[in-house]
Amino acid sequence: MSIVSCVSCGAKNRVPTAASGLPRCAKCKADLPWLVEGTDRDFDAVAAAKVPVVVDLWAPWCGPCHMVAPVLEKLSRERAGRLKVVKVNVDDNREVQARFGAMSIPTLVLLRDGREVSRQVGALPARELERWVDQHSA
Repeated sequence: MSIVSCVSCGAKNRVPTAASGLPRCAKCKADLPWLVEGTDRDFDAVAAAKVPVVVDLWAPWCGPCHMVAPVLEKLSRERAGRLKVVKVNVDDNREVQARFGAMSIPTLVLLRDGREVSRQVGALPARELERWVDQHSA
């Protein structure tokens, strides 16, 4: 569970990491950004969503990962209700890393209906990353 400010009205909302629907603001009913952390224990539940999911396989010591993070945060806000971002620290979650065969980081995997539809290894400039997400999540 995380606390997220609504982009429309500013109200603070509790947003679950896993849910059957989409997170909405309790006050104004606007779609909320959905950026959560996933672990080996809860990945399947966290990555399940009715919207496309970008899985960010990253590590705290990785410079390019830190370059990608603010872009993913921005995308989760701008595409609230249409995209979920799941961040997985590969140092702490080796099973998820192995599941996706991530040999380099950052590795971004776009899932639709639980299936991989695209993969991006390495950091991209913000516009290219936005295009990649839009192209493969439509």
